[in-house]
Amino acid sequence: MLPAGTARFTLTRLRTPVSLSANPLLELHRLGQRLWLDGVGRELIATGSLARHIREERLAGAIVSPALGVERMPVDPEAGEGLAACEVARLDAAREAADLLAEIYGASGGADGFVGLTLAPYLAHDPVATLTQAQRLWARIERPNAMIQIPATPAGLTAMRACIAAGINVNVTWLFSAVRYRAAVDAYAAGLEARASAGRPLAAIAGVASFCVAPIDAQVDRVLDGLAAHGQPAARALRGKSAIASACRIYEIYEDFLASPRWQDLARQGARPQRLAWVGTASDDPGASPVKYVEALIVPDTISTLALETLGVYRRLGRPQLRLERHIAGACDQREGLERLGVDLEAVAEQLELSCLAQQLAPFERLATSLGEPH
Repeated sequence: MLPAGTARFTLTRLRTPVSLSANPLLELHRLGQRLWLDGVGRELIATGSLARHIREERLAGAIVSPALGVERMPVDPEAGEGLAACEVARLDAAREAADLLAEIYGASGGADGFVGLTLAPYLAHDPVATLTQAQRLWARIERPNAMIQIPATPAGLTAMRACIAAGINVNVTWLFSAVRYRAAVDAYAAGLEARASAGRPLAAIAGVASFCVAPIDAQVDRVLDGLAAHGQPAARALRGKSAIASACRIYEIYEDFLASPRWQDLARQGARPQRLAWVGTASDDPGASPVKYVEALIVPDTISTLALETLGVYRRLGRPQLRLERHIAGACDQREGLERLGVDLEAVAEQLELSCLAQQLAPFERLATSLGEPH
């Protein structure tokens, strides 16, 4: 994380070659990028696997899924004073994970060691219900290194602003576009400004913005394949490049905001930057490296969020270096090339948001139904 008041980061300062450690995951940490594990459940905690990853690979954060790892967990439906049983399970897992990461949180001065807890996806378009559930989970988890995950829908961003103002750490998720990312940055800053206006401290508030990568390529490449099949060969050259080109734009916006007078004023009051996290980093393109996105988006003061399988693959195949600068150089041309072909990245983002909601809603509803809970 950039210290308060730090000017924009210049990648050219860090072009020197790096020496690879025996474990590429440790090298990510040395390069200034933090590693979070996605999909943490009770089993990973109970077996000691999460503690081992924290100890051996300097894991700096974890995300508890609303479904993964809790389906088979025995839960008392009467527990939790009326809370849905699935929520009780997620809260228990989040508390235990937060306790395992508490030492990192303390040693980093509150910069690392967070555990993300996902809201029920059916609240994604209801700002009042989103805020209410976020406040309830925050009060019940009772851990300063917890982070409530709120989707970057318009309703979600409204709730996020209120959460930040109230002192609740937020990881805003489902980010697929530059337009929505700018809105998330604005909501985070507005929440901090509201808190400062109320005379409340800013230093303990943490925010993360999670930009989802691989699904962008999956969606756009289908369009490009169709264009190529109908006599537009330029489309082939852009396959597999949309996601990284979009991520580069997101990072440029991030740097621009950190250099802005608005942020500098907040930083002087002790505010922490809303760190960027790269999520959805597992490539399923058979013609590409399975760690393509992890490798491409290594840059200091960001977070790489990996599923357990991707973490294992990167441990075997990773060759970490600071590569984002070389991608930034060509990213604008790639985005312009997509525009010339009629590919609207904002429209793609809207489709992906709807798809993400449907995908997350289905397992949550199955879990709630299996436990006999309303949803």
